[in-house]
Amino acid sequence: MKPIVIATMLSLVCAGRAVAADVDLPAPLPPSAPVNYYPALAPFNWGGVYIGVNGGYGFGGSNWTNAGVSTGTFGTNGYLVGGTLGINYAPIGSGFLFGAEGDFDWSGLNGSSSAAACAGLGVPAGAACQTKSDWLSTLRGRAGYAFNRVLIFATAGAAMGDFQVALNPPANFLSVGPQLGWTAGGGVEFAFTDSLTAKVEYLYVNLGTVSCPVGTSCPAANAAGASTASVSFTESLVRAGVNYKFSW
Repeated sequence: MKPIVIATMLSLVCAGRAVAADVDLPAPLPPSAPVNYYPALAPFNWGGVYIGVNGGYGFGGSNWTNAGVSTGTFGTNGYLVGGTLGINYAPIGSGFLFGAEGDFDWSGLNGSSSAAACAGLGVPAGAACQTKSDWLSTLRGRAGYAFNRVLIFATAGAAMGDFQVALNPPANFLSVGPQLGWTAGGGVEFAFTDSLTAKVEYLYVNLGTVSCPVGTSCPAANAAGASTASVSFTESLVRAGVNYKFSW
C-alpha cells in the first residue's frame, strides 16, 4: 500500500512541474515613469555695479525776461547720447532695490524765440533770443521693485548742464556757466542675462534761472546796465539705455 501512495505522490509532483513549465512567467514590472521636476526660478540678482550707454531725445522750453518783460516760453529740443555709471543694492528675494546712478550726455538741446517776442527786451530788430546746451549730467538716487527680471523704478537727484545764450543773428553764443538744477522721473528696466540689462526712462530736468551778468547780451538789454535780465531752461528727456552689470 505504501509503495502505491508514494508512487502516486511522485506522479502528482512531476505533473505539477510539467504544467508549471508550460505556463508563461509574468513579465517583469516596467521601471517607474520619471517624475517631471520643474525647479522654481531663482530670484534675479540686481545687486552690483554697472556701466552703460544711453541716448534719447529732449523737449522743453526757455524763457528770457528783462525788467518785467518776457519772451514767453519758447520750445527747445534735441538729441542726447552719453555714458552711465551706477550701483544697486538689492537684497535677494525681497524685490526691493536701492541705488545711485550718474550719467553724462552730449546734447543738441536748442531753441529760439520769435524776433518779435525778443524785440520787447530791447534787442536789435530782427534778432531772436536763443538758448542751447551742449552737455547735460545728472546724479540721482534710484528706488524700485523688481518682479524677478523686470524692474520698475523711480529716480530723483541733481542735474547740471551747460547753459548758453545768444541773439540770432549773429548767433554768437555766450556761456553763462554750468547751471545746477534738479531732476526726477522713473522707468522700466529688463534683465536679458545675468549681466546685460536694458532700460527706458523719463526724466524732467529743471536747470533753474540764470541771472545775466550786466554788460552781456543775455539779453542784449543788459548792455544798457539793466540788472534784472534772466533766462530759464527746463527739459523733458526720454532715454533708452543698455547696461553691463558686475554682480556681487
